[in-house]
Amino acid sequence: MHDTNMSDETQITNRWLIQVLEKVRSGDWEISQAIKELSILPYEELGYANVDHHRSLRLAFPEVVFGQGKTPEQITSIAEKLLQSSNRLLITRATPEAYNQLKELITDAVYHPIARIITVIRNHYETLKPGVTIVSGGTADIPIAEEAAITAEIMGNEVVKFFDIGVAGIHRMLGKLPQLREANVIVVVAGMEGALASVIGGLVSVPIIAVPTSVGFGASFKGIAPLLTMLNSCAPGVSVVNIDNGFGAGYTAGMINLQSGETC
Repeated sequence: MHDTNMSDETQITNRWLIQVLEKVRSGDWEISQAIKELSILPYEELGYANVDHHRSLRLAFPEVVFGQGKTPEQITSIAEKLLQSSNRLLITRATPEAYNQLKELITDAVYHPIARIITVIRNHYETLKPGVTIVSGGTADIPIAEEAAITAEIMGNEVVKFFDIGVAGIHRMLGKLPQLREANVIVVVAGMEGALASVIGGLVSVPIIAVPTSVGFGASFKGIAPLLTMLNSCAPGVSVVNIDNGFGAGYTAGMINLQSGETC
């Protein structure tokens, strides 16, 4: 595995482990105190959630919080626990109410209203690795596309975005074809019939991650129509995530890009 920006999170956890062990070796801590500290490493029980502190060791990126269905109090508590062992935080599908409460305790939190994402970044990368491109078929698909873009960016990727270049005016996409061909991986976000992923997939030589959205008229069945179109793509190299899952697409694209070629 390449030594990527993502490994910074692993290094944070490793430093914490070293500090614990050094305190035992120096005699500052009894073994029982070290055991107490290390006991929360796999996960920490909060009653309504089990916070996975081990995630960054396994995946080189901390646990991501899915905000939908959680109360502002739960989101804030989970966020505080995660930031004890990580320098960055990503909360998806978050409401303004959840952000306002969290902001009172975590003052460096940032809300991205279009994507409905909360981020905390306490160690900025010196450079971001170029290679991720995010495309949306229409303007109405932008919230999901932005969710993908912010996710890839917080992982250490530089993201290029082209919005509203769907097949209804295919010349708009063709005008961006030279830039699309420079990417290492492309996320294509589209609703309606979802044909854009297949079109781009037939013109570029990099992996395509297709995201069907729930945007469309009645016969699109809230994303089922573009999902089936993308799953049945005849273009090679097109993989598909679930309806409106911009986070999943952005995370996968970020992993692919950070593992490709030379890292920054």
